[in-house]
Amino acid sequence: MSFSRKPKKTVQEVDTNVWACTNEDCAGWMRESYSFNEVPECPLCQSPMNKEVRVLPELDNS
Repeated sequence: MSFSRKPKKTVQEVDTNVWACTNEDCAGWMRESYSFNEVPECPLCQSPMNKEVRVLPELDNS
């Protein structure tokens, strides 16, 4: 039995708008495009969130 390994597809990273938790003890964040609220609260600790830009893998939203 042989297994072939396909070459790994490289994922492009892009600047992405995210919401980040303001609570220093929480690492919660979410992509802005996946937020249901205009100004969301952290789903982990319910603290306010601020907009940030992070370099993240590009998602295919097709």
